[in-house]
Amino acid sequence: MIPEIYDRRSIRKFLDKPISQKDIMDIIQSGVKAPSSKNRQPWKYIVIQGNAKADMLNVFRKGIDREENESALLPQSKQHIAAAKYTVDIMEKAPTIIFVVNSLGKDISTELTPEEHIYEICNIQSISASIQNMLLAATEKGIGSLWICDIYFAYSELCKWLNSDGQLIAAIAFGYPDESPKARPRKNLEDIMEWRT
Repeated sequence: MIPEIYDRRSIRKFLDKPISQKDIMDIIQSGVKAPSSKNRQPWKYIVIQGNAKADMLNVFRKGIDREENESALLPQSKQHIAAAKYTVDIMEKAPTIIFVVNSLGKDISTELTPEEHIYEICNIQSISASIQNMLLAATEKGIGSLWICDIYFAYSELCKWLNSDGQLIAAIAFGYPDESPKARPRKNLEDIMEWRT
């Protein structure tokens, strides 16, 4: 049993305490150690702190406002906009945000052949393993984290602000936790597992 797997929680309240550059580098290095399809290592990490974080949050909020009032990328997900606004508030309190980019990814509006689609799926699987490694490494250091997918409510705005080649996949908020949430319920193994012999 790996304690960090069982101890990790999604943290939404952070102490006003910076994370050292060494700890951030260690966390990212753990992400780099993840397996990747055909060893493509498609990940890129963009670390956001300080004034850059304030700029990013402003861009994020403008994107959410556009999603709510103008042309929406996610028109059937409007019921989640309030949660996205709350996510931005959480990010404001976290000392470090890391954006994770699929450096080999295509724009989400690009039409793909089946082979290209599989290529994208394999790269996203690799990046997901990388993110999980980072979350577990942070947990081992006593640093809390929140894996964020609400970026898609401001996707075009954040991509433009990041100005990075590739496909934006997720953001992660990191900081020392100011809460100790209980474990969330999980499905029973017998409900999700099929064993064939």
